[in-house]
Amino acid sequence: MSLAAGETVSDLLLQLKEKALAATDASLKTSSREALNEDFKTLRDQIASVTDNAEFNGVNLLKTGATGFQALANAQGTSTITVAGEVLALGGTNVTVAATQQIATLTDAAAALTAVSASIDLVSGALARLGTKSKALSTHLTFVGKLSDALEAGVGNLVDADLAKESAKLQALQTKQQLGVQALGIANQTPQLILSLFRN
Repeated sequence: MSLAAGETVSDLLLQLKEKALAATDASLKTSSREALNEDFKTLRDQIASVTDNAEFNGVNLLKTGATGFQALANAQGTSTITVAGEVLALGGTNVTVAATQQIATLTDAAAALTAVSASIDLVSGALARLGTKSKALSTHLTFVGKLSDALEAGVGNLVDADLAKESAKLQALQTKQQLGVQALGIANQTPQLILSLFRN
């Protein structure tokens, strides 16, 4: 979620740069400058909206005050993968465009162009860091999935082995019982045979 929102912020900054660059034209009429300024402010406010709403599962890595999160990296809970916050809010360390920045005058446009250009470079670095951590989490998730499959297969093999052993024990017990019944039957017939010899 944070990576997608960060890419949106980057796209918005590129659009802001176009507006600011156009506003540096000294020959612009007042109406044209005002229209560019309104577009600029709308795009600027969209950055605030995107960063405020880039939340997933209670975590927002882009808003002011974002601290990041840690994901468990082993079954014992002793190792973690840390993903740091990359604040992309207006007036922050990565997006230096202020929440009130505008291009209403030639001087404002030049200042905005400088701020937007710096922000584009800083946001690119932030996105690269987010992408690296996203890849690390994805790789770890794949590893955990394979580990889980291997453990399930191992448990299944143990259960199957135990079932085979118990089945063999049950068959042995049944055979012993059958032999015991036959032995009793034979033992009970022996006195009858001896008595029949005396009757004749």
